Amino acid sequence: MLAQVLSAAGRSIRAVWHPLAYSARKVNALRERYRAWVGMDVREARGINLLREWLSPEQRSQFDAERYFDVIGCATRKRYRIRYGTATNIHEIDEAGCPLTGWCFVPDGYLVAGDVMLAQKIALETDELAALAVANRLPADLLRTQAMQFRWRAY
Repeated sequence: MLAQVLSAAGRSIRAVWHPLAYSARKVNALRERYRAWVGMDVREARGINLLREWLSPEQRSQFDAERYFDVIGCATRKRYRIRYGTATNIHEIDEAGCPLTGWCFVPDGYLVAGDVMLAQKIALETDELAALAVANRLPADLLRTQAMQFRWRAY
């Protein structure tokens, strides 16, 4: 009799516990994804939100999917790819999306990646030549190595 009561109690506890445990695992997975994206840093989250507000719908979907977006320079009409980051994250690309040369310019002061990327976007879209005048140029072979690393990380 006691064995039957304990067995029934075990089944009812499992019936409640399994969905609860499943939900807890799901919440933890979502929390980890959120932490990976914003790094549990409120400033970084604000920077990304501000950046996303300034992106066009095409740039926003590209950024959400790949963590980079393309920009067209205002003076030369060249395409630039701004990758997530704060330095050495701008690549001039050809029509096929392959990097031709890299550029590094950042605003003064400590800013989170979203704010730096927004400043870079605005600079290239409004005063491309002035931005490139102060930028450091990166060799193309270094960019190919970086591009391969990004491809490997994606898998």
